[in-house]
Formats: sequence, C-alpha cells, structure tokens
Amino acid sequence: MALILIRGDNNSKLLNAIADIERHAKLNLIAKPQKIDSNFADKIVESILNSPLRTKSKVATSFFIKEDITLAIMQIKKIHPPAHVVVVSDEYEDYEKLREVLNDAPIFGGYYSNKAKTTELKDYKHDNLSRNKKRNFS
Repeated sequence: MALILIRGDNNSKLLNAIADIERHAKLNLIAKPQKIDSNFADKIVESILNSPLRTKSKVATSFFIKEDITLAIMQIKKIHPPAHVVVVSDEYEDYEKLREVLNDAPIFGGYYSNKAKTTELKDYKHDNLSRNKKRNFS
C-alpha cells in the first residue's frame, strides 16, 4: 500500500492526474482522494527532495493505492500527468504526519472512478444475438 501526494495549479489538473494514475498507470485507489493544504504538501515535497521548490502549488490531494511503493513509482514514471505526483514512502519522517492529516481531511470534490466495480467478465455475445433477432433481417 503506497501513499500518493499530488500538487498542482488547480483542481482540474489534479483530477486529470488522478485519472491518469488510474487509467494509464493502472494503479488502484483504496479510497477517495482527500484535500490537503497546499503549503503542507509543498513542505513535504521539499523535505523529500531536500531542496526548495521552484514553484508553489495552489491545491493538493493525497490518497492510498493498493500497489506497493516500488510498483507505484515505476508505473507513475511511465505517464506524464499534468500535476506533480509524489509517492511518499513510509521511510520519510513526514509520512506519519501526512497520514494523520488524512484522518481528518475532507474528500477532494469532483473525483469519480472510471474503473469497473466488478471483476467478472461481461458476455456480449448474448446481447448481440438478441439485437440481431430484433432487427430480423429477413
């Protein structure tokens, strides 16, 4: 289970970044993303990178995913989301602070998962046969 932190300029970019993480990086969110203070997110990222940021963020969100930290990093490296995405490892001292903030943080508005809720396969053959019977091309 990995903790993802996303910071950016506006809500739209964050929502697109979350969608990219789900669709293109094929990572699975455990719960809905939660809104966190952008200054707090900037401080965490500065601490992780050990250097000051070039630009400050205006909005930030964080959430847990099912996959482990290494897989999350490898998958996120493959995509180019429109916001700054950071995988926060439990090795960093700010990990626990972020977890505590997430306990009371509000849900990040506008997010919905595009992934199917079921893992069973849908049988489309039956639907196609019934449509062809209805058309009755005779």
